[in-house]
Amino acid sequence: MDLYAFPPIAAILDAAYSLLMGLSALLEPLAGSAAAAASVILVTLLVRAALMPAGVAQAKAEQMRSRLAPKLRELQRRHKGDRERLQRETMKLYADEKASPFAGCLPMLAQAPVVAIVYALFLHTAIAGHANALLAEQLFGVPLGTSLVGAVAAGGATASTWGVFAGVLALIVVVAELTRRAFRPSVDGSAGPDSPLAGAGMARVAGLLQFTTAVFALFVPLAAALYLAVTVTWTLVQRLVLRRFYPLATT
Repeated sequence: MDLYAFPPIAAILDAAYSLLMGLSALLEPLAGSAAAAASVILVTLLVRAALMPAGVAQAKAEQMRSRLAPKLRELQRRHKGDRERLQRETMKLYADEKASPFAGCLPMLAQAPVVAIVYALFLHTAIAGHANALLAEQLFGVPLGTSLVGAVAAGGATASTWGVFAGVLALIVVVAELTRRAFRPSVDGSAGPDSPLAGAGMARVAGLLQFTTAVFALFVPLAAALYLAVTVTWTLVQRLVLRRFYPLATT
């Protein structure tokens, strides 16, 4: 069963589609044939701006975790042989600090439906029973519904296809590398006693995960790849700004 064919969800998706195509028509005098691509970028920026409260909540959660990390490590050292006692003391610590170990999770879950709708706009050839005209629009001669892997497999990858995707992928890779360097996980245990990022090996894995978006962009339509490029760029800038307002505790 296609979840997006469920009437309430289809109606929401169709409304989002109409908004996107309406923006494309408004931008056409300025952007010309790239109006649809410009509308994708604009909608992505609007979505990320609307989700900024979730980003703030996550930044606060990161700050809280860094502040409690030394106390959590001490609890682990003291109760290493008694996991039940460690769990009780950990929950007591969070209660005393008026904090939650799940802080930051709810904002991430809250943005999931919005992100799912946006992705559906760029990945589905039909919206609410009618053709998704967005994917037929072009950027520098490349249809927004074209994926790089699909074009190569079909033997239809033109110079424009390679050039446009190379630009988008280069942006994603550069942002991924900047993100990896700016937010490199700690390898000295300061991420927390039970953190999956503790240890040099997992830190390297976490760094490599930054580049999975570039791999994903190879397989999705150009419209979705544009969405990914704008999203990772916004996310990096947002995290850098919020880190200044909510710096991590130093140990």
